[in-house]
Amino acid sequence: MIPPMLCDARIFEPQISDLGSDHAVMFAPTTKGERMEEVASQILSWAPSKFALAGMGMGGMVAMEVLRRAPERVTRIALISTSPQPDTPEAASAREPQIIAARAGRWADVLQHEIHSTWMSPNIDKVALVRLLTMMGNQLGPEAYVKQARAMQRRKDQQPVLRKITQPALVICGRHDGHYPVKRHEFMAELIPYATLEVIEDAGYLPTVEAANAVTAALRTWMKAPLMLRN
Repeated sequence: MIPPMLCDARIFEPQISDLGSDHAVMFAPTTKGERMEEVASQILSWAPSKFALAGMGMGGMVAMEVLRRAPERVTRIALISTSPQPDTPEAASAREPQIIAARAGRWADVLQHEIHSTWMSPNIDKVALVRLLTMMGNQLGPEAYVKQARAMQRRKDQQPVLRKITQPALVICGRHDGHYPVKRHEFMAELIPYATLEVIEDAGYLPTVEAANAVTAALRTWMKAPLMLRN
């Protein structure tokens, strides 16, 4: 499981707890490189020879890079609240002030900028979720953030990778996601042959904690899908 920016394993805690009862679940951080390729290479260096892969946000983008590099090792893939498209020039440029602020010691300002309660479902305890995100962000710190922001700026277009997927593929998004809306996930699912799209009604950008049971159920169904390779 690969997390979004500024998140640690707590973002997948409900799924790790549940799926861990009958699967070996591994958490893969995204803090050791300034390019998606570097992060993917690190994951591949210690991952098992064959593995299922689930990524959310930035983690989904890393998952696509892992799949691009080693499709023969990935048995199935789940992409949650993410996008295969690269940063636009405008989006890449907009990251620079936050990178400068992080390096200048204005970390609290950066966290406030990066944590968007408007991306969340209106039906959840936003105060508690913002508190969790702030705790995780402070735990990771500005150095990790700068690396992640650089990797996001430099990421490649992974749409060609999606078109070649033959493994069981699951796309999950929250109905209230204000960052990567449902239409983007519908487009992503259409790119992947035989993909399943799950729209979680009571969730936004972080469905693994906003609607944990629904996401866990979707992942369990995905894990049971037959490994039917299609040409």
